[in-house]
Amino acid sequence: MPRIGTSDLTVFPLALGGNVFGWTADEQTSHRVLDTYAGAGGDFVDSADVYSAWAPGNSGGESERVIGSWLRASGKRDDVVIATKVSQHPEFQGLSASNVAAAARASLERLGTDRIDLYYAHFDDESTPLEETVRSFDQLVREGLVRYTAISNYSRERAEEWIRIADENGLAKPVAIQPHYNLVTREPYESDIAPLAAAEHLGVVPYFALAAGFLTGKYRTQEDFAGKDREGQVSGYFSDEGLAVVDALDTISREHHVEIATVALAWLQAQPDVVAPIASARNTDQLPALLASAELELSAEELRTLSDASAKVHAAS
Repeated sequence: MPRIGTSDLTVFPLALGGNVFGWTADEQTSHRVLDTYAGAGGDFVDSADVYSAWAPGNSGGESERVIGSWLRASGKRDDVVIATKVSQHPEFQGLSASNVAAAARASLERLGTDRIDLYYAHFDDESTPLEETVRSFDQLVREGLVRYTAISNYSRERAEEWIRIADENGLAKPVAIQPHYNLVTREPYESDIAPLAAAEHLGVVPYFALAAGFLTGKYRTQEDFAGKDREGQVSGYFSDEGLAVVDALDTISREHHVEIATVALAWLQAQPDVVAPIASARNTDQLPALLASAELELSAEELRTLSDASAKVHAAS
């Protein structure tokens, strides 16, 4: 079981994304997904206070509420690592000290728990002095409301500044970073964030691990995604080079008798400092391919084949 950075949190090598809970997966379906994930040994659930404010009729916090109701129903709070994020909820925008304090308490209430295991600054807030934000996160740790802090979507420069402030003032340092990283989007992560993660011993928890579904192999022609919810996201990956990556995944998946998505996640899991890619499941049928990545070990040659193919993708380089 990989460890998250310098923390004492060890987790299953696949994080279950909570962005679909209360959105494309209703509460009952979400509970089934969580039950199945936990039943297979999964123990790392990723959410954010904003999930899923973008959906009609939602106002933010839906995912956390669903996770909270599952924790109560299952009695598994002490068996799972709960990660959530602050800065984007419509009622809790930004990273001022007062907002971070209020947002964390609102998340705790929705989750029905007394602590958040891993609390991320979701997006940088350059309108708030960074030291104010770092101190506000440290305060949550001191109060016992948060076990460990983390950052998401930060540039290398801003992440380095956060760590410097924490070091110089004896404040809680982030143990993880959450970047956009997958086989068709390798930059700016690999040249910018990866060296920092290695130097500072940050656990890497990539999101968009399956490139909005492109790396599942279900989008082979433009007709496959035209008019779909994810058309805008998927079209950015759709190119001869992107399809060549899917073909390489397909070949390797057939050799191992697994799904294409399984191989895409296994490639990520094999990258330095990656703790657990995040992947979401709208229903239990989508889970086996994701869970299987925890058992699949790709050979050095297979990893090289995928890396070589992905290096030719415009979005990856």
